[in-house]
Amino acid sequence: MPKALKSVLKILGVLMGAVLVFAICFIGYLTVTEYRPQPSESVKIEGTADKVPVLDEEILVLSYNIGYANLDRESDFFMDGGKNVRNGDKGLVLNNLEGIIDGIERADADIMFLQEVDENSTRSFETLQATSIGGSFYGNYAHALNYKCDFVPFPWPPIGKVNSGIMTHSAYTISNAERISLPCPFSWPVSAANLKRCLLISRFDIEGTDKQLVAVNLHLEAYDDGEGKIAQTKMLWDILEAEYANGNYVIAGGDFNQTFPGSLDKYPIKNPELWTPGVLFEEDLPKGWQYVYDDTTPTCRLLDAPYDPETTQHYVIDGFIISPNVELIGIETADFGFQYSDHNPVAMCVVLK
Repeated sequence: MPKALKSVLKILGVLMGAVLVFAICFIGYLTVTEYRPQPSESVKIEGTADKVPVLDEEILVLSYNIGYANLDRESDFFMDGGKNVRNGDKGLVLNNLEGIIDGIERADADIMFLQEVDENSTRSFETLQATSIGGSFYGNYAHALNYKCDFVPFPWPPIGKVNSGIMTHSAYTISNAERISLPCPFSWPVSAANLKRCLLISRFDIEGTDKQLVAVNLHLEAYDDGEGKIAQTKMLWDILEAEYANGNYVIAGGDFNQTFPGSLDKYPIKNPELWTPGVLFEEDLPKGWQYVYDDTTPTCRLLDAPYDPETTQHYVIDGFIISPNVELIGIETADFGFQYSDHNPVAMCVVLK
């Protein structure tokens, strides 16, 4: 073998060895620093509130996945078949966040379930979204992390640092807020830099009764093979039914990443090779419980390309579950045209009976 070729191979061998050592060290770092929440954790309650829910009075509940203010109508996302990891610049994110806050303000809800709320994440240009939203409205709020990683190394350019979660804001006094870990469908090493889904359970004392209103904010698995959604949904139902059995009033809401019954007929899947949600079935409901959703307006859109109302895939995956002692008055999806997020906000009015 020529001497020059030996030198080249030696250099290549050294480089490959260095890359391998770096990869091992980096995976080791992600493993050591992996976010490992407990099955149940108390969540800090911030803000000020002095109201309490009252039986037979209307309560307005809002659910809104804000897409960390970086998934507006001009955006796409690589996991949905698009090409981008993040879109625009910090100015764009701040503009979207302002529009999101304005929309929330106009809804004037008593309880708000928000999802994909970032706090100092690379993908949203280090904006303090939970702080901004929490400080914009009177009331209590709690922010439970479901995605925390010092550096997500994929794809290219990488996602980078992520601190994100689900947030419940209420004009009512939150007596207790708890983060409940959901089953994770991903194994090591993917799990080291992936989401750790959870429920955020907020409890409210009800005037004139020893029972509580239990409000469950959720954002179930998205990019799994379907088994994760099934396991998480089962755990959700176990918790909801246990709370109702204790005599409490139960409202769960958020982004299910599953279509509500019958909505696929209205918004059929156009390309099954791209992301498709799971499916919720009416017959799976326990007696007296309700799925509450509005299929007259889509709640979510696919991010394979910038938004086009004629060609973009639509879904109805945001909504609520209410227990038999909660009476539905009405529900409506605000058609924002996906201007600031890949989701539209959904508002439900109920009465505790």
